[in-house]
Amino acid sequence: MMRRASCALLLASLLGSPLAAFAQAPRYAFAVVANALSSQSEEASAQRLIDAIGRDPQIAFTVYDGNIKGARETCADHLYERRHDLLDASRAPLVFVPGERDWISCGMNGSGAYDPAERLDFLRQNFFSDPNALGQTPLTLTRESEVSRFRPYRENVRWQLGDTVFIGLNVPDGNNHYLNAGGRNGEFEDRVIANGFWLEHAAEYAKRRNARAIVIFMQGNAMPEHYERPDRFAWLRFHRAPRDGYLELRRSLVKLAEIFRGQIIVVNADDSKLAHGFTIDQPLRNDKGARIENVTRIAFSLRDPLTQWLQVDADMARRTPLRVSVRDVPKHLPLLPAQPSPNTPGAGSSPAMPEMPEVSSMPDVTEIPGMPQSPDVAPATPGASGTAVPSGLPPAGNGVLVPAWPTQGGQNGLNGRNDANGQNGLDGSNGNGGGNGNGNGGNGQPPDPLQPPGAPASGGFAH
Repeated sequence: MMRRASCALLLASLLGSPLAAFAQAPRYAFAVVANALSSQSEEASAQRLIDAIGRDPQIAFTVYDGNIKGARETCADHLYERRHDLLDASRAPLVFVPGERDWISCGMNGSGAYDPAERLDFLRQNFFSDPNALGQTPLTLTRESEVSRFRPYRENVRWQLGDTVFIGLNVPDGNNHYLNAGGRNGEFEDRVIANGFWLEHAAEYAKRRNARAIVIFMQGNAMPEHYERPDRFAWLRFHRAPRDGYLELRRSLVKLAEIFRGQIIVVNADDSKLAHGFTIDQPLRNDKGARIENVTRIAFSLRDPLTQWLQVDADMARRTPLRVSVRDVPKHLPLLPAQPSPNTPGAGSSPAMPEMPEVSSMPDVTEIPGMPQSPDVAPATPGASGTAVPSGLPPAGNGVLVPAWPTQGGQNGLNGRNDANGQNGLDGSNGNGGGNGNGNGGNGQPPDPLQPPGAPASGGFAH
């Protein structure tokens, strides 16, 4: 009864939201893009990409996963303002996650030799200044800056859609901005603490909400492809390997997986060339070398970031609810006129935009050329314990299935046991549904200490 009351309160809080249909429906999708802007000449194509995503009625939100500028583009204020306006024109809510080029590369001479920490502060003031995501459709985010101890970290965010909690985390490429020079690595060390707190808080929040999964977006590739056992005597070597700037983050992810027993999906951009645009694997291990089975990584590197996006389709009625695929901008979608430069006469007037057809009326573009079509329900590769384990193989047709999630109803709503049909859960043990859940619902649910006043109970969508 308490769970029914909790669901009723959640639905009631979302009725006035523009995204209420996605929160109530068992099926929705979200898009992920990155590295789409490296020069001013690409702005029109990037705007066309964002417009195409926004015209898909299935897309609940978009995540721009780092790098809104080129490595050698100037880091001047006016460039950030132009890129902000471009992203803010998105029809769908757009969550921006800062990347290496957005602030770390600003220290290079070709980018103006700025102070990277100062440029990060500028991003925080101009891209993350209020509780809402970018875009024309409201999406209220919970920011880590609402905690007084972590006031500067506005870019670390959390929101929820259905029974999935989403996290945006400032983890850039470039060894996480770890500096090898002498002295205190102040920016790096403080951000590592903030990121660790935000992940741990996300785990506790997801447990209280009986969430089935946590999806984390970051720009940097924090998990190596191959595990290397730590060298206990590395301090004796004269030629030591560079210090790993992602070590603390991986330990925080391991702790997250221990607290929250549901599926954890980490999505990050990848600089390497991936033949089919993305790969799915489980590379995270603890300090003893044991694989963390409930953490899955989706690394993507699109062939053409200006005409493609990564799409994740969620269907909560399926036992494997996430399907990953690459989508293309329809070829007959017209190119939008470029925005005038701030120094160009008449820059204040916006050019007339051409009429464009809706994406829903266009041919299906989810098929990857040259790949055979997969059935609607593709069988996952069983592991030793019966768990659906990603193979790391390229996608087939309509996409690759992310590992199966446990059904709700067990401990913290995620028992990791069997569902009613006897299907094996995360630990491969047998039974008929698992134990009793201990997540409270309705009025018994503890309040979120980070929830801003007047925000919806779901921690996500604005009324």
